Amino acid sequence: MTMPKTYTISELAEEFGVSTRTLRHYEDQGLVTPARQGLQRRYSPRDRVRLKLALRGKRLGFSLSALRELFRLYDLANDERKQLEEFAVKLERRRAQLEQQREDVEIMLNEISFFAKQCQRLLDEADRGKKTAVRPPALD
Repeated sequence: MTMPKTYTISELAEEFGVSTRTLRHYEDQGLVTPARQGLQRRYSPRDRVRLKLALRGKRLGFSLSALRELFRLYDLANDERKQLEEFAVKLERRRAQLEQQREDVEIMLNEISFFAKQCQRLLDEADRGKKTAVRPPALD
């Protein structure tokens, strides 16, 4: 029987484009649990998959504690249904958060455009020689 392949911290850091410090942080957070051979960490295929999922989850905007909770559910579940249901709920919450952020950004961009046009109008008036003092528009 062959032993499953293991990975060093440097190998995984290079493969996933992260620092070894990031991997040690993920270990501290309980997301990966490498075995030790002396002072060297040896990551299992399971750790590699968990790292891949954690990095994907971070790109989706999940916190490390939320990812840890999902991993815990996965570790405890007899079947994947509960984990999938919980993940679906978290994805929907994250979608709602991002939709709200998009709406907030759109509002801010519209306000910036409005004030930029006001500033430009006042600058144009000043350039045409009007005697009015150039004052920035009120922001309230």
